[in-house]
Amino acid sequence: MEIKRRRTHRKTGKVETKTVYAITSLPPEQASPAQLAELVQNHWSVEALHHVRDVTFGEDASRVRTGTAPRAMATLRNLAIGLMRQAGWTNIAAATDHYRSRPQHATAMLRLTT
Repeated sequence: MEIKRRRTHRKTGKVETKTVYAITSLPPEQASPAQLAELVQNHWSVEALHHVRDVTFGEDASRVRTGTAPRAMATLRNLAIGLMRQAGWTNIAAATDHYRSRPQHATAMLRLTT
């Protein structure tokens, strides 16, 4: 399949188009254009989450590597990202900065008392 991606640079407004190609081993009944588009979109939503976890929380640089600790930390990062999105944030880095400097807002969001 051929996938054309269009991206608009937020600061310059310049539109960039990129064409990529993919091959699937799915049978035709599972590979309609709509089904393939959904699979590609779902893949990129997972990649976007990994990107946020790495860039904002430095996940790849984490020294937590043994036992179940890496999975627990990823779960906590996902929880934090989900709570920030639920609170209406679209920029997780900005939300992290906000809550880091205003812990009372974080406890209020979680309905905790300090």
